[in-house]
Formats: sequence, C-alpha cells, structure tokens
Amino acid sequence: MNTITFLRTNNEQQDFEALISALDEDLRDRYHELQDMYDEHNVIEAVNTVVIAYIGAEPAGCACFREFNDHTIEIKRMFVRPELRGKGVAFGLMQELENWARELNYSYAILETGKRQPEAISLYHKSGFTVMDNYGPYIGMDSSICMRKRL
Repeated sequence: MNTITFLRTNNEQQDFEALISALDEDLRDRYHELQDMYDEHNVIEAVNTVVIAYIGAEPAGCACFREFNDHTIEIKRMFVRPELRGKGVAFGLMQELENWARELNYSYAILETGKRQPEAISLYHKSGFTVMDNYGPYIGMDSSICMRKRL
C-alpha cells in the first residue's frame, strides 16, 4: 500500500471541492430530506485550515476546521472515500487537524456528526472525543451528536 500523505491547504483546492461533493452525496443518501436542515451549516467559505489525505497521488479524504472561539476549533467536512476506508486515512486526518490546531494555540476541538454515521462516531471515540450537549445550530436536533476533546 502507498503511504498516506497530507496536504494543508484551503477550501479552494480542487481535490477538496471534489471530495466535498462526494461527502454531500453520501450525507444525502444517509439522511435524505433531513439533510436539508444541515446543508446551511456545511457551507465552507474562506477556510484556510483544510487537510487533504492522499494515497499515492489519489485524493482519499479531507477535513477542515474553523475557529469556534478563542480556545476552540470546530472540525468540519470530514470524509474518506468509501472504497478507501479502513486504511487509516480518517485517523491520520484527525491527527493532522489536531496537530495544526495545537500549532495555532487552540486547546479544544468540537464537532457534530449524525447518528446515521456509525463509522464516524467510532472514529471520534477512538480519537478521544466524548459526547457533549449539542451546541449552536445543533441544539434540539435529535439526529445530531456533538463531541469535544481537549487537544
């Protein structure tokens, strides 16, 4: 197997845009019309903290973060192409995001995921995240799970 490499970039990178399109399709397949409520929270504009994972030259997955407050980042748009799952891509992406956030002096990471994404929930637990009360736009959304981790 080829080595997984990571590129730190921004949301205008072409591979990120293609992976996000695949993520949106995946979420639509899982949540159907319920996804309409989440789409507005998934818009990524002017984000300079995007990570893309590659296996060889092939874009395998992506994720990004944005500042939530002075001490906390919010992880967004985490995705690994289905045919490349189980190869350590998602765990590597998470580590790269956390390292980058620490370099920028953040102390915490938060995220939201959906109950129909068991593989994501498992990854986040294995990465040390714990469930917290739903925050911000996810308050009262029964299909959401919000999580937090000290970096």
